[in-house]
Amino acid sequence: MAKNPRYSGDPETGTEPIHTPGGMAEPAAGTGPSADGADIASTDMDANVAATGERAANYGAATGAAGPDAAADRLERELADAKDKHLRLAAEFDNYRKRVVRERAELSERAQAAFITRLLDVLDDLDRLVASDPESTSADALRDALLLVDKKLRKELEAAGVERIDPVDEPFNPSQHEAVSTIPAPTPDRDHTVSATFQPGYRFKGQLVRPARVQVYSSQGGG
Repeated sequence: MAKNPRYSGDPETGTEPIHTPGGMAEPAAGTGPSADGADIASTDMDANVAATGERAANYGAATGAAGPDAAADRLERELADAKDKHLRLAAEFDNYRKRVVRERAELSERAQAAFITRLLDVLDDLDRLVASDPESTSADALRDALLLVDKKLRKELEAAGVERIDPVDEPFNPSQHEAVSTIPAPTPDRDHTVSATFQPGYRFKGQLVRPARVQVYSSQGGG
């Protein structure tokens, strides 16, 4: 004999019955002790969060009161150390600069002293030449002695870096030569060349000391 399916539900409320294979009604979701436990857990979590926030706020207030002063003291110490290092470095550099200037001056003075020492030999030769007896010394001997002194002097000057400028038959160079006069050029290819040197020029280690005073060939006529 077939069994009629059972119905679960509340006949008084008129709710729709729930059909189950076994004819049993499924129990409704629990609203008893489990729901109460969830509420308690939520309340405890909120309390923990609030307590943690309060502790953080108290810690921040405590450290905030002492933090700026400590940071300011540390920055002041670092600034003082930096100033001290800067002053020491500036003093060391100033001493180094003074020492370099002094050493350069001493080196220049020693070089000048060495050059003067070599010139003193030439001066001694001139003194002996002047002190010679003109009655017992012929003109040719005096001339030969002067030539030797002149050669010795030029040798010392060249060794020191002095160069003589005598630009005869060279193209006129206004940066090295000073044109005193001009004469007509004998041929077109001699135009603007130096015809004679009135006063030689000099260079010291490549730098012009005195330009050579010269006469220049010019196709525009003499003057």
